[in-house]
Amino acid sequence: MDAFWPPVILSLQIAVAAGLVVFAAGLIFGRWMAGKKFKGKILLETFFLLPLVLPPTVVGFLLIVLLGRNSAAGKVIEWVFGQPVVFTWWAAVLASAAVAFPLMYQSAKAGFESIDSDIEDAALVDGAGKFHLLVFISIPLALKPLLAGAILSFARALGEFGATIMFAGNIPGKTQTASTAIYLAFDEGNMNLAWMWTGCLVGISFFMLAILQLLMRKG
Repeated sequence: MDAFWPPVILSLQIAVAAGLVVFAAGLIFGRWMAGKKFKGKILLETFFLLPLVLPPTVVGFLLIVLLGRNSAAGKVIEWVFGQPVVFTWWAAVLASAAVAFPLMYQSAKAGFESIDSDIEDAALVDGAGKFHLLVFISIPLALKPLLAGAILSFARALGEFGATIMFAGNIPGKTQTASTAIYLAFDEGNMNLAWMWTGCLVGISFFMLAILQLLMRKG
């Protein structure tokens, strides 16, 4: 059991961190894009949704190209923090966030677009600023889709494999999540451990989706 828990705990930590990043980004971009019409919107939204259909290994490869040690951004990160982002805990968070973002963005955008614009206009007429409008009017009215997006994003980040193993690697105790640990255990013929991690991820994912179903059924 000593070998079982570290990847599970690391997976949960990474999923929570990625979920927070994705929730904030999805909230900002979903709010900004809701109801907007401008040239290039289709292209921008296509870019936001692209990780949803790309193979995760492609996402991982692109992250390496954009943030690896040979890239301009990667060199800046290494200069600021004293180490590259590749093959670190944060690389796993970024990889998970990249593949989970489209789910949160879609849910947030749909939630904000479902709000009656007259309600928001009335709040602005009554003197509410944009920040207060967002926090006290828009978010509460779009709360159900936002929570749904957060749950789906967390579940997606928890099970991420391809982008993670490309960008963060499979370093025990550092970047080895339950998903990558399953792959290694299977490759080594340790089926008992592979089944334990599989059962754990299935159980957590089932629980999260059950919560989502209950949330969406409530009126």
